[in-house]
Amino acid sequence: MKLAMTLLIALALTGALAFAAAKAPVPGSDKKGSKEVIEKIVKTDDEWKKILTPEQFNVLRKEGTERAFTSPLNNIHQKGVFVCAACGLTLFSSDQKFDSGTGWPSFWAPIDPSHITTKTDRSFFQVRTEVLCARCGGHLGHVFPDGPPPTGLRYCMNGVAMKFEPAK
Repeated sequence: MKLAMTLLIALALTGALAFAAAKAPVPGSDKKGSKEVIEKIVKTDDEWKKILTPEQFNVLRKEGTERAFTSPLNNIHQKGVFVCAACGLTLFSSDQKFDSGTGWPSFWAPIDPSHITTKTDRSFFQVRTEVLCARCGGHLGHVFPDGPPPTGLRYCMNGVAMKFEPAK
């Protein structure tokens, strides 16, 4: 009985945190002041399948999630930028990357708020904030309100949704 009550309380707290995250303002969700206009890329699923690996297609186009601790991007610590694996738009800088211990590449801010969009994700009995590429609409991951300063945000991204370009 005690275990059931503990699990119920933990589930309620998780739901409350997720609800707060969905309500919190997220950089990139308000484009006021942003000067860059991102031109959209629209392709059919068949066109995306020709340029993406099956795993990339599942994550970017079908909102899948890669297994934790499987991305080589977790171990990238050099200077450079992370770009969308589908369209090449710059998304995050290595300067904003941190080790969250979650098993996915994590960042405290995007390289430019206009390079991402967000939407509410109500899947899996929770409310989260989904992060998408502003150019191609590809699913990148989610953002949570438990990151480090200065933003307090954790952009938890699927490594397979991005490619790393080292600084020149």
